[in-house]
Amino acid sequence: MSETVHRWMEQYPELGSGPISTEPYISPEWYEREKEKIFHKVWLCVGRENELPKVGDYKVKRLAAADTSVIIVRAKDGKIRAFHNACAHRGNTVITETGEETYGGSKAAIMTCRFHGWVYDAEGQLKQVPSEQRFYDCFSKEKNGLTPVHLDTWQGFLFVNVAEQPETTLAEFLGEYANHFNGFPFDELDFGFTYYTYVDCNWKVAHDAFAEAYHVDTIHAGSFPNVFSTGLQNVKLMGPHRTCAVCLTLGAKPTPVSGIANGLAGASLVSQRGESMLPPAINPDKRDDFAFELSVLFPNTLLHISEGIWFTHQFWPIAHNKTLWEGRYYVKAPTTHSQRWAIEHAMTLQRNAWLEDTATMEDTQRAMQSRAKVEQHLQDDEILIRHGAVVVDQFVNA
Repeated sequence: MSETVHRWMEQYPELGSGPISTEPYISPEWYEREKEKIFHKVWLCVGRENELPKVGDYKVKRLAAADTSVIIVRAKDGKIRAFHNACAHRGNTVITETGEETYGGSKAAIMTCRFHGWVYDAEGQLKQVPSEQRFYDCFSKEKNGLTPVHLDTWQGFLFVNVAEQPETTLAEFLGEYANHFNGFPFDELDFGFTYYTYVDCNWKVAHDAFAEAYHVDTIHAGSFPNVFSTGLQNVKLMGPHRTCAVCLTLGAKPTPVSGIANGLAGASLVSQRGESMLPPAINPDKRDDFAFELSVLFPNTLLHISEGIWFTHQFWPIAHNKTLWEGRYYVKAPTTHSQRWAIEHAMTLQRNAWLEDTATMEDTQRAMQSRAKVEQHLQDDEILIRHGAVVVDQFVNA
């Protein structure tokens, strides 16, 4: 065999080349350890700053794997803070949740528990308690504010850490990953689409389905025929995070409709575009066939960027065999009706491809749970999955 065939194993021999156990994908006990050692301890990406444009705007994000829901709110001083969504009185949720994400706002930047009317400000301070005089001497409003959650930002992304004292700062946690993507104009590309669904599979099954391009020629033969064929390029492992480039098949002829849409808006991953906004670390060798950067922001976020496009996949564990998948796709807002049509066309293709991806997951989980096979054999271009398995194992057994 040539060196090229096993180039990533040769570049990262510490990851090994043996089969990967399926037990971490199906074991309830392993999942409980992941909750304790990962989701209760590391920084989790929970949204964007521009989701909360005004003072008093809030978002509540459920984090089942961290056993809590978090209120993220913009206070009168303009700062965004995070708190557990739990009232200091009887433990009810302060903001009534309507789903995995609940949005709202208050011009006065206050939040009121509907149970007994306790009122908190956006700094988390308890401001008003009905019948306060009937509580005993041991009670004080000053000691019964909302319980804070650590929050920090990077490139407009909001991160929370529910640990009482995080082991690292967000900057330390991101490390080289942050430098790799710094400078990309995420805020300028804010015209987006969001899809989500619950999938009966482990969160790593969902993650793995999106963390390689080996499946494209089979699973996406209908939606993206013969467009990605060069395998992964520029694989880079950065602590618990990882990234690579996915490239196009040059000269592939789009369908007539796709060709028109690509010319109007360039909103599809399969169209060739220039490079005016990519950070220097992205496509450093200036490949003509570069399509997009596929990265994994540990533990559960995939971030992809390309010229004029960025999108994410997030895999939120609900149970050892249940996951909330969220896909978000952003481009520059259209200025004409024809551009709007072209973007809608690109998004329909992307939605179809994501449906094709998610359609494999529950079958994978069922087959793994049969224990008919207890190992996975990964090829060289599935290096991101192998790295993910190694990192999870290191965290769980730390």
